[in-house]
Amino acid sequence: MFQRIRSYTHAILERDPAARSVWDVVFSYPGFHALVLHRIAHPLWNAGWFWLARWISHWGRFFTGIEIHPGAKIGERVFIDHGMGVVIGETAEIGDDCTIYQGVTLGGTSLTKGSKRHPTLGKGVVVGASSQVLGGFTVGDGAKIGSSAVVTKPVPPGATAVGNPARIIAADDAAKREETAAKLGFSAYGVTQSDDPVSQALRGLIDGTATHDHQIAMLWHAVERLACQMDPDCVPKEAAKAESFEADKLNELVGK
Repeated sequence: MFQRIRSYTHAILERDPAARSVWDVVFSYPGFHALVLHRIAHPLWNAGWFWLARWISHWGRFFTGIEIHPGAKIGERVFIDHGMGVVIGETAEIGDDCTIYQGVTLGGTSLTKGSKRHPTLGKGVVVGASSQVLGGFTVGDGAKIGSSAVVTKPVPPGATAVGNPARIIAADDAAKREETAAKLGFSAYGVTQSDDPVSQALRGLIDGTATHDHQIAMLWHAVERLACQMDPDCVPKEAAKAESFEADKLNELVGK
């Protein structure tokens, strides 16, 4: 138990730049306090001491604002950042190295006792602030849940779920978008990707810009081939490139 508690402190020090020391984490982080109390309540729950386990869980909720059912299974190096309003249900399972932000609910949609009603998070899952993951399905390893998303179906490993209801963005698509966004000087993952009209416009611009260079190159080569067919003595020339994407104006529109 103490080894797992130690892993919680190390996870916070690694992922939160505001954490300055182990003592800072131990005395000032409600996410850490909630996980420690859960490490006490969970074995009691498994041993059949249901009332005592729920009582300890209740005090954890009172002191931290984080409600973790004592029956939930939580792995190592889990980080609950800020944590106010986090609710983790009885049959929820959280894998190693997961990060959960404030206002998250890992809830159930079934009233059948004894069934798997709450989600399972794989290893390294990131669950954004105020998102709701509802149901007894699995969120794959390395997946991301965007802020304020409402997820009611499985999420493949490495994918991103955004919006209400959540839609799945494939890992390859997300990686390409982030790569293009980095070239333009901002990160598409830094904004809400689905429920904000501004972010939708940005996403459309990023996706369109990502394909422009390839399309222009294909058109230029086609024109070049046609010209050489008409004039055997033609010499291929490099296409002139003009910058038409006004990143400064876009940054001004979105308040950057």
